[in-house]
Amino acid sequence: MKKILNLQCINCGREYKTNEVHFLCSSCGGNLEVNYDYKLIAKRFRVDEFCDNRNYDMWRYMDLLPINDHEKVPNVHVGWTPVYDNKIIAKELGISKLLIKDEGRNPTGSIKDRGSAVAVARALELGVKVIADASTGNASDSVACLTASLPIRTVVFTTKDAPFPKITQLLIYGAEVFTVDGSYDDAFELCKKAVEEYGWYSRAAGFNPFPREGKKTCAFELCEYLGWEAPDKVVCAVGDGTVISGLWKGFVDFQKLGILEKMPQMIAIQAEGSAAIKNAFENNGVVTPVKAKTVADSLLVNYPRDAQFALQALQESKGTALTVTDAEIIAAIPELARKANIFAEPAGAAVYAGLKKLAAAGLIEQDETVAIIVGGNGLKDTFTAKQILQKPDIIPADFESFKKTAKSKGLIK
Repeated sequence: MKKILNLQCINCGREYKTNEVHFLCSSCGGNLEVNYDYKLIAKRFRVDEFCDNRNYDMWRYMDLLPINDHEKVPNVHVGWTPVYDNKIIAKELGISKLLIKDEGRNPTGSIKDRGSAVAVARALELGVKVIADASTGNASDSVACLTASLPIRTVVFTTKDAPFPKITQLLIYGAEVFTVDGSYDDAFELCKKAVEEYGWYSRAAGFNPFPREGKKTCAFELCEYLGWEAPDKVVCAVGDGTVISGLWKGFVDFQKLGILEKMPQMIAIQAEGSAAIKNAFENNGVVTPVKAKTVADSLLVNYPRDAQFALQALQESKGTALTVTDAEIIAAIPELARKANIFAEPAGAAVYAGLKKLAAAGLIEQDETVAIIVGGNGLKDTFTAKQILQKPDIIPADFESFKKTAKSKGLIK
């Protein structure tokens, strides 16, 4: 592909052609990054032409994606998710402008659909027969959805604690599911071994550089929404690190094309019980595994596989990292729903909980535009949300019983 210069290792700097390696650096095992020929891309990527672009999905940014075409990828409308300008929360927290990007509106209910779309397009170009992934649900749900109607078998390694709605999606879409009696990290290693042993194509982010490229389209959409400018701050949940690294890559792409003059500050929100990246950020970049424990399954990671790129995003953007407790995450689910009309899964609600902490600590300037990324839909994990909710009243099937209960709730006099 002429628009791609090379794949480059973040550790040792070795460069590869796209047909030389698919996943990690063969010299040191480091993660790879896609480098583009921005001079070539700039000749055809013109922001003034986007007003006439009627492709309202992630493929409108094809010039900045590492694939030749997307025509064989099922058209299930990935991307172009809504951005809400929420004045209620902004006023409460003293923020000038608060944008909420609702990634739960993607086909399988999460931002991971963006990464899977690019990975599947790449798999089709390579002519692979089997694509494998390790996930607590969202990433694997998305690849299972996108391959459901294709002549590609999808093999998923997940954990026994993964939320049942996410497992249901996998089975409905026809994936071959292996439930691992262990952690996400155990599932990741099994998937990696299977890929190496049988020559399967891996969708796993933090291993395959292509899914990261799909996630960056979320950043493109934010900039386009703001008239081709970046927000002052972008707040997102961080588990393996691929979402924040993907978002940052999107802003960097636009900067290198001369679209952005000012770059955003990236804010990583982690669960208190799964904070390897925050710990590394505060410890000179040294990544130490943790024994992760949190209700937010999407953030449940012992050793983040894309930690180096995530830390790079924080360092280059002069960003920061915060943690939130499980209690704060659970409380944020109904609060976000009732103030922003968005039902978020725990990882998405963690972002809102983190935003509140950020504001309380005085880390947001009054004139700043802040964007938060709600990465997944709450219907993907209703068990966690139920922990804070009262059960509905059960009444006899007569009107007097209804009136009595309604009066007790203050609905009628």
